[in-house]
Amino acid sequence: QVQLVESGGGLVQPGGSLRLSCAASGSRFTIYRMGWYRQAPGKQRELVAHISSGGSTSYADSVKGRFTISRDNAKNTVYLQMNSLKPEDTAVYYCNAYQPLTGYAYWGQGTQVTVSS
Repeated sequence: QVQLVESGGGLVQPGGSLRLSCAASGSRFTIYRMGWYRQAPGKQRELVAHISSGGSTSYADSVKGRFTISRDNAKNTVYLQMNSLKPEDTAVYYCNAYQPLTGYAYWGQGTQVTVSS
């Protein structure tokens, strides 16, 4: 089992940047594919980006070229660097850990990102 704690959310103006962090504990971090999801009010949770244990990345079309996911296996932490933020990026952002061999998935509590002038 793994516990996930997100941080780094907040209020930012359009065009600004934020970096989200997700610290994992309780299990071997390197066996998990790590991801960021988001959920805006009235909408379903959607995948933003994920990164495999080997460092392969995938992004939603809406964030390609603006967001970058990375992981530091020595610190058991995954990051989401968000640049050129838009009002439509406003959502609660959730960290996810997925173990491909078992299908188990774990979630953090979420961190609010608000993009507004």
